[in-house]
Amino acid sequence: MALSRTGLGEFHLGLADGSTLESSRIVRRVPGRRIVCFGQWRGQAVYAKIFLGKSGYRYAERDLQGVKLLEQAKVNTPAVLYHGADVDQHTKILIFAAVAQSQNAEDIWQTLKDGQRFLLAQSLVREVAYHHNAGILQTDLYLKNFLVEGEKIYTIDGDAIKRLPNIFTDKCALRNLAVLMSKFDVLECEAWCHELVATYLSARKKQLLIDERSLKHDIWSHRQAVVKGYADKKVFRQCTDVSVSRTFKRFLAVSSKFYHPQLLDALIDPDALLESANSQKLKSGNTCTVALTKIGADEIVVKRYNIKSFWHALGRAFRVSRAAKSWTNAHRLQMYRILTAPPIALLECRFGIVRRHAYLLAENIAAPDVAEYFSAADSSAESWADKKNAARNIASMFYKLNLLKITHGDFKATNIKIVGNEPLLIDLDSMREYRYRWMFERQHIRDIRRFMRNWQHQPEVRQLLLDAFNDIYKDARLLTLSGVATR
Repeated sequence: MALSRTGLGEFHLGLADGSTLESSRIVRRVPGRRIVCFGQWRGQAVYAKIFLGKSGYRYAERDLQGVKLLEQAKVNTPAVLYHGADVDQHTKILIFAAVAQSQNAEDIWQTLKDGQRFLLAQSLVREVAYHHNAGILQTDLYLKNFLVEGEKIYTIDGDAIKRLPNIFTDKCALRNLAVLMSKFDVLECEAWCHELVATYLSARKKQLLIDERSLKHDIWSHRQAVVKGYADKKVFRQCTDVSVSRTFKRFLAVSSKFYHPQLLDALIDPDALLESANSQKLKSGNTCTVALTKIGADEIVVKRYNIKSFWHALGRAFRVSRAAKSWTNAHRLQMYRILTAPPIALLECRFGIVRRHAYLLAENIAAPDVAEYFSAADSSAESWADKKNAARNIASMFYKLNLLKITHGDFKATNIKIVGNEPLLIDLDSMREYRYRWMFERQHIRDIRRFMRNWQHQPEVRQLLLDAFNDIYKDARLLTLSGVATR
């Protein structure tokens, strides 16, 4: 079915019982496998899952069985109105009643303030506790798999509903709780963990002993595994978010949000983008060449990672390119909700498996770097309050990187932009995520020291940042080792 790959989503589909599904919008596509659409069926607003391919029947049955488990457990879930085939028996279809005035929890989450988010987090934790009381697991615990209608939570995606195992039941349930909590921002999770555990325990029908330290480790492990699977693997293959093409001489990955013919045409000769009369050269050095250009309506920064010599080319030939590292790290930061310039495309010139020049395209961020921001001449009380707020946000970003065990590797002032008082990171090819804290901490200390060196001759700004770091970091040990502790 071509609509699983392209198309606006307005179509009619005859069903085996003689009725017609009238789709008005495609909500989700899994190319060649599944379409989820919104529309009308027998005069009622519905969501329909259309299962394609040889495995379509098996997936439809698995989804239906999961919904039946939810219904038997008396867990709120949208009613199944139809399960069967289309008129030609080519596809299997499940039709669900649309829950009026509901939104998925992920969309609602984006609109809420901290206190409201905590209340929603509590509601989701209670819902998962009710699942466990009923002996079931939602194994795909993304926030979008919950619908919120006022105070009511609906669980969706029957394919992910399984029974709790008969052995190690409590351990499995707590790991499932950790999966849910890993979907919350790491700073929020750190602040809320104790209260969310208390919420879970109060909703369970049995006494449990929860080791919060072990739970936090499970949360971190799952969060990192999901991000690694996406940023290190998924964005290098064809998927919903990225379009990939490979030939003997080049590898190209383009973000679906920016995918359009003008961009593809421009990438036939990326060097022409750097040298174009319409481009503004930002940097021209041995290691890289950077230019600002415009393709269609998009202002784009093009960065070419240069090959300096024959021996440099030989050393880089079989290694992951710096452009690819920046590409994966930009997606990593986005997954962790840390601001960065949205990545647009990765292009590697190759000769088979041998890598040559590589290019990274990212959206231009028209904002001052952190040095320009703090050097602004405005001395009004409002400006000072903004700078104080920005300093706290920078310290929070560093603390978040600390919790995630991520180092940037080059915290000179030009690599941090300030957008609406929030820090945004660029130049990510040296960024690294660590598994072990003892390996990470030494590099994190270097990051803090390098950042603070930007303010050697600006004592007011340095003091503002010192106060922010000492206020945000819960453990002063790292700040003491970095030479920035004041308490």
